[in-house]
Amino acid sequence: MINFLSTQTLALAEKAEGKVKCYFEKIDNISYENTAKVLSAFREYRVAENNFYESTGYGYDDKGRDTLEQIYARVFGCEDALVRIQFVNGTHAIGTALYGCLEKGQKLVCATGLPYDTLHDVIGINSCLPGSLASYGIICQVVPMKDGKPDVKSIVEACSDASCALIQRSKGYGDRITLSSEMIGELIQEIRKLNRSIVVVVDNCYGEFTQLTEPTQHGADLIVGSLIKNPGGGIAQTGAYIAGSHELVKKCSYRLTVPGIGRECGATLGQNRMLYQGFFLAPHVTAQALKTAVFCASIMEELGYVVNPKPLEERYDIIQTIAFEKPDPLLRFCRGIQSGAPVNSFVTPEPWDMPGYNCQVVMAAGAFIQGSSIELSADAPMREPYLAYMQGGLTYESGKLGILLAINELLGI
Repeated sequence: MINFLSTQTLALAEKAEGKVKCYFEKIDNISYENTAKVLSAFREYRVAENNFYESTGYGYDDKGRDTLEQIYARVFGCEDALVRIQFVNGTHAIGTALYGCLEKGQKLVCATGLPYDTLHDVIGINSCLPGSLASYGIICQVVPMKDGKPDVKSIVEACSDASCALIQRSKGYGDRITLSSEMIGELIQEIRKLNRSIVVVVDNCYGEFTQLTEPTQHGADLIVGSLIKNPGGGIAQTGAYIAGSHELVKKCSYRLTVPGIGRECGATLGQNRMLYQGFFLAPHVTAQALKTAVFCASIMEELGYVVNPKPLEERYDIIQTIAFEKPDPLLRFCRGIQSGAPVNSFVTPEPWDMPGYNCQVVMAAGAFIQGSSIELSADAPMREPYLAYMQGGLTYESGKLGILLAINELLGI
């Protein structure tokens, strides 16, 4: 008997889970196929104990680092990859990709509306901080989403004279659809009807391994993501990746370090074993997070909340949004999620002025790795319509229990 959950909450859980268990088999099948793909790459590149050895200083000739990058490229169906612990977060990696693809005076199109909040200062949207793209004379045009979907006609027009387009796969802190790899491919095809030379960069955060293919297999020149999200499998402690064409990855490596050195430097400091193990586990862990999100959608809908995606809708990332409309239930939900965390379960999340955001943000994240959103977490900007963004769950069992503790908190039990 689970003695920290009420009979009412457990009854709700049984009903909600019963409605979505049919979808779990589909998630497991995707995990199985993606695991086969990862295992095949590990076998092809003959991963061995010496791939885990530590490099220090400059990091020259780090075989483990270089082999892992080949594995990422093979799994993501592209020519090359840059997988580095020197990336401090996903925003840093996306910024590096944009700096690598753009030159002074060129035009960037944000094709899926305003990008994630932390990229605004990087690009120079509504500001021009030193070192931003805007400070280098790069022009940015944002094409708003239309009814929560890409405005294809306006995107194509905006991209006709652009050098680079940024597509954000996931919703970020917006209220919009998440794009599948196929949707991204169709959009890229339309863009290239008028501009064949444009470089398309996809912010792939939260989307890896939710499908059988990635955007690089549908025409994207580069995809970018964080290792403390899906591809790190809950094991990687830091870092991010950029994957795509060899020439563009090379240019990005010059922005990560400096021209002439690029990818040749970058010690792994004993992290290789965890990066390999995390990537190997990533398809399975992503499936656990997807099941947690599906269960969350089902039980929150049962309680009358508007959720996106709906419980049985196709999913192309691990994020689940719940519309609370008011700050109080939103905060209670986040505090319940925090109470179900294995780390800092006793902490009470409060809204705060988080760097890179234009309003206060509340974050519930009792994670083994700070900021890891493949672990169960929930965060929200404190602004209307008070949407909570729930993601992660290293195991479905622990994710489900965390959701149920949030229900306890909402119901005042």
